[in-house]
Amino acid sequence: MLDIFVTSRVRRKIIVVFAKYPDFKTHVRGLSKLIKEDPGNIQRELKRLAKGGFLTVTKKGNTSIYQTNKQFPILKELQSIVIKDQQSSSKASSKIIN
Repeated sequence: MLDIFVTSRVRRKIIVVFAKYPDFKTHVRGLSKLIKEDPGNIQRELKRLAKGGFLTVTKKGNTSIYQTNKQFPILKELQSIVIKDQQSSSKASSKIIN
């Protein structure tokens, strides 16, 4: 369901991580290892999401640390969508198995 509205696979994965875990802080390489995507693609999407207000960025030396912006106007709705999407995906996969 989320893939209908968010067409970028990398952006979708990033949104899921930060929506499910709003206290999660990470840098590009850490997130790259977590979601198994190219750091260049991740960096581009993180910048877009930060520019849109979904993420906040803090600098530690040369490293940018990204975190969910808890003041983002539609954060609760986005979290609800992510949870529902994952629940429907798990139900669909259990039907295939049975």
